[in-house]
Amino acid sequence: MKRYIFILLFMYVAVGIYAQRKVIEVEPATASQSETAKTLKRKVAIGRFSNETQYAKGLFYDKENDPMGKQALDILSAKLAASGKFILLERNDMDKLLAEASTSDGGFQKIGADYLIVGSITQFGRKNIGDAKLFSTTKTQIVEAAVSIRLIDVSTGLIIYSDEAKGDAEEKTKTTMGLGGRADFDATLSDKAISAAISQLVENIINKCTNKPWRAYFLSYDNDAVIVSGGASQGISVGDVFAVKSKGKTVKNPQTGINIELPGKTVGKVEVVSVGGDTPEAEYSMVTFKEGNIDGSKLQDYYIEEIK
Repeated sequence: MKRYIFILLFMYVAVGIYAQRKVIEVEPATASQSETAKTLKRKVAIGRFSNETQYAKGLFYDKENDPMGKQALDILSAKLAASGKFILLERNDMDKLLAEASTSDGGFQKIGADYLIVGSITQFGRKNIGDAKLFSTTKTQIVEAAVSIRLIDVSTGLIIYSDEAKGDAEEKTKTTMGLGGRADFDATLSDKAISAAISQLVENIINKCTNKPWRAYFLSYDNDAVIVSGGASQGISVGDVFAVKSKGKTVKNPQTGINIELPGKTVGKVEVVSVGGDTPEAEYSMVTFKEGNIDGSKLQDYYIEEIK
């Protein structure tokens, strides 16, 4: 009997050790599955953020230095930068470029970005609500704002996303028999209301910009080097491999009158051998062809694209 119990105990311990060993062997494979894919940053320029409301527009109002418009632009820039998916470009001549883009073909491409954001504050207001009872008084400050945003694909000049969102912020104070806090004018409520509206649009902006594969373009092609746009700040590093594509045919939609570029054809692959440039606008990468080739006299007919 004792011998039988000893054999059972031995088998139980052996099975336990074997099961534990099997679990330990599985752990490295599980950890390797958590690796995340590399993300290439898009270049985004915020063209302007105008105040289309009548709020704070007095006799000496300066449209070029509108505090609410700058406030909204700074909030949007901060939220996009925090996502880690974009390089934000500042262009002092943006108004001039936007004017050229509206009157000439390919004008948007002079902006030097992948996407352009144009926004406006379409609604803004403040109100105070009071509630007086026998022994207490409640006062609430409420700020409401509405923000409209358009996202433009610079390569085509088409608006790929347009939406409006509303946000609000409030501060409530209560006094009882004359005791308690007082609700003085709170300037930060406008920040919070505009931020709340923009927050509802940021995720859609990020998704629209990253849905389309990252692209770059050929800058130079000769015996000395093949150079493409984009560099280290966008996440490009030595050894990266990209597909080379020829631009697809452009056709006109008879229903809308808009030109549509059809998908391009893969004609080769390139590998990054070095990166350079001092600023995001001036960055470049030197590449070599791993597969295929292109006509060096027609660089405008080709582009490189991330391989997903």
